[in-house]
Amino acid sequence: MALRSLDNALPIAIERPKKQAKVVVTQNQKQTDCVVNDENKAPLQPGDAAVDYVPSENLEAIDDPDSKIHGLVVGLESKDWLEICRSLNDTRRFSLFHSALLLPILDKVLLVIVKSMKNPRSALCKTSVMASADIFEAFGDELFESSNSDTFDNVILQLLLKASQDKKFVCEEADKTLKAMVESMTPLPLFHKLHTYVKHSNMRIRAKAAISISHCVSKMELDGMKEFGFISLVQIAVNLLNDRLPEAREAARSIVVSVYEALTKDEEQKQEAWQNFCQSNLPAIHAQAIVKIVSS
Repeated sequence: MALRSLDNALPIAIERPKKQAKVVVTQNQKQTDCVVNDENKAPLQPGDAAVDYVPSENLEAIDDPDSKIHGLVVGLESKDWLEICRSLNDTRRFSLFHSALLLPILDKVLLVIVKSMKNPRSALCKTSVMASADIFEAFGDELFESSNSDTFDNVILQLLLKASQDKKFVCEEADKTLKAMVESMTPLPLFHKLHTYVKHSNMRIRAKAAISISHCVSKMELDGMKEFGFISLVQIAVNLLNDRLPEAREAARSIVVSVYEALTKDEEQKQEAWQNFCQSNLPAIHAQAIVKIVSS
């Protein structure tokens, strides 16, 4: 059988490679991507550069505060977030230099601070956290009064939430503000507000609350510990010793040491007195763990 001539065969179609669409990435886009992907930095947003994060020691008194106090609430309730930031900075100045003028509207100011902390814009959130620290320093125990107490509870919760974030931009500021809160207030009433959060379902919030509580206990006088109850304090520490986060466990050990020092201050045989206390008030396994913290 004769072979068919190759000349009459259909030509084999050669598929040409398709051109890839070019994607042009501008320098601005590259910079934006870098910032967004770094969780430890605040994402740059329009207007962020206009926000000043002034340390408290660099703030100055307000000229003619009596007339400017009337416009403060209006500024805080503005729809322009930059205007809110400016008003929060003015709030800080009123707190430090003209607190008597701010006191009548303090509850409204705290509500704005809580709302601003919930705002996804990092610059506004950080400014509100800084304002909280200056309010704590200026008003201290006045925040426990009934007219401010509920709103203050919300401020505490928001600070614990912000201190638990991954972004250092806000987290570190919230940590500093929680420390300022403990330093500015009588430890026992603040302890009453904080200790419920060591049972929070969020382990990071538990840890941050535990750290603040341990600072409160270290500031307590003997009478304050007696009023809350030595056994109750140690029981809180026992629960935290098994927490998942090392910060909570370290806070628990700090609480135990503070209670031990207060309870055995006038005892000649401190270790023996402490061991008797633990064995009399705790299950054997817990007593052994608590005694070990002090003896180690």
